[in-house]
Amino acid sequence: MTMQSRPQVMSLTEAAAERLRALTAASGEGIEGVRIGVKNGGCAGMEYTMTYADARGPHDEVIEDKGVKLLIDPTAVMFLLGTEMDYRSDQMRSGFVFNNPNQTSACGCGESVTLRPADAEPSE
Repeated sequence: MTMQSRPQVMSLTEAAAERLRALTAASGEGIEGVRIGVKNGGCAGMEYTMTYADARGPHDEVIEDKGVKLLIDPTAVMFLLGTEMDYRSDQMRSGFVFNNPNQTSACGCGESVTLRPADAEPSE
């Protein structure tokens, strides 16, 4: 019996990692990492959440990528599996962008998305 490993829950582009390092450094001491999750809301059904975390939750999934510690809310793991977080900036706006293979649609403003849970078993 072979164990199949699942993909990493999330990864960061260098632009996202650079921005998160700057934000956490400016926030002061006592920050354990950045907590990432999803919640119900918005016109498409779900929204990504990001907050500073001063402590790791007992069931958080911890990801360290490019010098940044992400704490993934356990209820969000199946919705975020395989997601790449980027940071983009242009003349009109700047912000974090989630390139999520589990996203099936998004609202026109880009603030909310429709997500499906990642398959528990990989497709063959």
